[in-house]
Amino acid sequence: MKRSFYLLFVGLFILILIGLFVLDYYRFLPKKSYIASDFHIDIIHSEIDYNQNGIDDYMDILSGAKKEVKLKPKYVSKYYSGGYPPETEGVCTDVIWRALKEAGYSLKDLVSEDIEKNREAYPNITKIDPNIDFRRVTNLNIYFQRNTIILTNDLSKIEEWQPGDIVVFGKSEHIGIVSDKRNSKGIPYLIHNAGQPKLEEDTLQRWSKKKGIIGHYRFQLQ
Repeated sequence: MKRSFYLLFVGLFILILIGLFVLDYYRFLPKKSYIASDFHIDIIHSEIDYNQNGIDDYMDILSGAKKEVKLKPKYVSKYYSGGYPPETEGVCTDVIWRALKEAGYSLKDLVSEDIEKNREAYPNITKIDPNIDFRRVTNLNIYFQRNTIILTNDLSKIEEWQPGDIVVFGKSEHIGIVSDKRNSKGIPYLIHNAGQPKLEEDTLQRWSKKKGIIGHYRFQLQ
């Protein structure tokens, strides 16, 4: 009888641990977040207000990404005539152009123009197609390398990771926006769409370990 009770207790304990792991993995467990000032980090603001709405570009980009968080578009990867998916659908790259749209920029037009003028810089493209080129991570990584501010990939330099920054992972496999929220180590949250339940989450370090960071950019056209 005692042995059966012991085995039942151990089994329940293991199930609880598994449940907690699953809840944590999918970001369902509540977790305290922090902000830059908690780590004596100054927020960097852009000197540019491209859409002249009284909010600088970096904060507009962050705001656009935050809207994506609230909207929670369903992860759908396919080709759309005209290029743009409906607001209820999207992938990781759609977070980026929608965030930049909040600041008044058309990433679709910017990428297409750069590809047309500098075709040799995009060797991965076999056929130019403005409807999809701006929704490819590889193309965006090349575009940002060529046209924006390139920053550190080292997460230990927490002060250099600012809200609205753009980060690319793996072999141009994934892309997201740096949040204004931070974890207990001061590492920012990531706003991205990989089909996960919460689009803003403490996963920047996890993605860095899983895939590696290959690009960290601040959107100021050079």
